[in-house]
Amino acid sequence: MHAEIIAIGTELTTGAKLDTNSQWLSQELAAIGVPVQFHTTVADDLAANVDVIRIAASRVDVVLISGGLGPTLDDLTRDALAAVAGKQLVLHEPSLEIIRGMFQRRGRVMPERNVVQAMFPEGSEVVPNPGGTAPGIWLELPRDGRPPCRIAAMPGVPSEMKGMFIDEVRPRLIALGAGGKVIRQARVNCFGLGESAAEELLGDLTKRGRDPEVGITVHEATITLRIVTEATTADECDAKIADTKRLICERMGEHVFGEEDEELEDVVVRLLAERDATLATCEGATGGLIASRLTKVLGSARCFCGAEVVSGSAADARDDQNRPVLTSNSSPPSKGEAREQARSCRERFSSALGLAVSREVTTAVPGSPEPVRVAFIALVGDGVELVREVNLAGDPAIQRSRLAKAGLDLVRRHLPRAAKR
Repeated sequence: MHAEIIAIGTELTTGAKLDTNSQWLSQELAAIGVPVQFHTTVADDLAANVDVIRIAASRVDVVLISGGLGPTLDDLTRDALAAVAGKQLVLHEPSLEIIRGMFQRRGRVMPERNVVQAMFPEGSEVVPNPGGTAPGIWLELPRDGRPPCRIAAMPGVPSEMKGMFIDEVRPRLIALGAGGKVIRQARVNCFGLGESAAEELLGDLTKRGRDPEVGITVHEATITLRIVTEATTADECDAKIADTKRLICERMGEHVFGEEDEELEDVVVRLLAERDATLATCEGATGGLIASRLTKVLGSARCFCGAEVVSGSAADARDDQNRPVLTSNSSPPSKGEAREQARSCRERFSSALGLAVSREVTTAVPGSPEPVRVAFIALVGDGVELVREVNLAGDPAIQRSRLAKAGLDLVRRHLPRAAKR
């Protein structure tokens, strides 16, 4: 049994909204052993809706649709399903009464247009929706020489869609034989090397056809290793994933920083709390991004003391308390200056560690025909003075994020060895 997920809505195809429903449904289907082969996103156009549903029904056994069940003229899912099935839309009086009752309980008169939400392709089944006014639709579409394709149309509102899938659609799929296999996924997050270097370290772990499968994705210099496997039980899947995680950690070493949705700032805050340590930052080229990331983490107030932000071109900060300040007339930052900024920042906020990111500078590099952009990161604490030069070559759109992550990663790698303060 294979599935396709169709997300309907012009707001999705134009990029005005992000399709999170398809991601969630894919994960839920995997949990009951139904692999998803296709994701399709289509605008609010009847002919296009009919085409994508017909194509999906011809190539998979299960089609899940989200969106297009509202009362407005651009909600066309029910019309498209009727056209694909070659059936008429018919009124389902019990559903209409439920919809009217919802409006009455809210002290409102139901607009006549909402009657369309009680219209269903002849021969289809109504899927209840306790959370909203749009019932879902369950339709079995006959196919020559094959079992019928099962189609479930659900609302686009995520909370309504999730409730309907869990309470109504998933039990139907399990009754049809889904669940013979369990599909499990896991993610391991790494930082500090490129995609090709990571693949080289991983070796045969990324070989096509391996079980579990290990795929590599990169986002703003964070490398995520996606582990996917299937088995007859969840325990079998978990055992295979655990073995692969162990091999990944052995081969990637300190480049591994977390799992699933963990970000570097989550790990840094956790390590600071474990070490009973505190941190303050002074940021130039990152423009306060490190502080922004840290303060979004629950519990950061106990270990993040504060931040200074200086402009990359001119600093408005006053040179009080003899702390170093970068200005437009400053000479290019050096390792020593970054170190002094970290030390001064640490003293100013009375923190265990001070982290500084210099402003960006263009400098000549031996062997390079063109000058390159670099910045310095410094970490200072009791018995520690670490300075790193970060090359900012590459896509300018992600360099600030990459540089901020490099600063957090420097703290992350140092903290397991740091003494408490």
